[in-house]
Amino acid sequence: MAQQPVLVVTGPTASGKSALALDLASRLRGTVVNADAMQTYDAFPILTAQPSAEERLRAPHVLYGILPLSGTLSAPRWRDLATVEIDRSFAAGRQPILCGGSGLYLRTLMRGIPAIPDAPAAVRDQANAEWAALGAEAFRKRLAGKDPAIVARLKPGDRQRHVRAWEVWVTTGRPLSLWQAGAVQAPRWSFRSILLAPDRTRLRDRIEKRFDAMLEAGVLAEVRRVFDRGVDLRWPGLKAHGAPELLAHFRGEMTLDRARRIAIDHTRQYAKRQMTWFRHQLVPDVVVDPGHPFDVAAMEKFLTKSEA
Repeated sequence: MAQQPVLVVTGPTASGKSALALDLASRLRGTVVNADAMQTYDAFPILTAQPSAEERLRAPHVLYGILPLSGTLSAPRWRDLATVEIDRSFAAGRQPILCGGSGLYLRTLMRGIPAIPDAPAAVRDQANAEWAALGAEAFRKRLAGKDPAIVARLKPGDRQRHVRAWEVWVTTGRPLSLWQAGAVQAPRWSFRSILLAPDRTRLRDRIEKRFDAMLEAGVLAEVRRVFDRGVDLRWPGLKAHGAPELLAHFRGEMTLDRARRIAIDHTRQYAKRQMTWFRHQLVPDVVVDPGHPFDVAAMEKFLTKSEA
């Protein structure tokens, strides 16, 4: 029996993914399922370019703004949430459309991953407290004594992944690297994917114009509200592009013009890394240059065709 097809719209930041996903959702009676790590946080709808209220009226959008900035969302946890939303979409007679540029999230869902148990909240809290108390270097050294293979793959300052590896060890008594090498849970659907691959010069320009549009739309007030209530710079949601720079501006460490320039440069660098990842990790059904006209109706027909 043929698997139900899930559509995937992906590509680098500012490439036009959300607009295309909404267009397809409008045509296909679809539900747009967020596959962007930063768009899961609730405090930065402008900064992370989340769909507007008007866009949400045109088609359902799910998994946007579901976490506080202090919350943690791993790729396996996102996969579980996305799985629920995909099932809900099909049950309602709607076409699920994954939209986002978090490649690890998409790979986890599309290719399957080993079934690694979640750690209890108390274990996770303790691991985070130990990272803070021991410091990154000592925590990493301790983890290396239990799981040297995983440590060799992690960047030294990556708190979230070090803590995840430690909590898996504490919870299961088994190294995360061995869990990852285990049998994979295969996905229950087929996937039809569109990769938006803009011309590099055009994308650089789009990134700059989008950030300036965010400034006009009130992103300074949005980030200021977060700054005024007090933040912990370790919160995962503060990794959103532009957040560190604008927070530094509010602390008096740089001018707004400098914060703007650095944020744009960092976003451009991230887009370049995304495209490198997509070239090596994704084999899309359709590659689109959003700077040129393309036939959405023909793409829609191809992406929804039945498997033999």
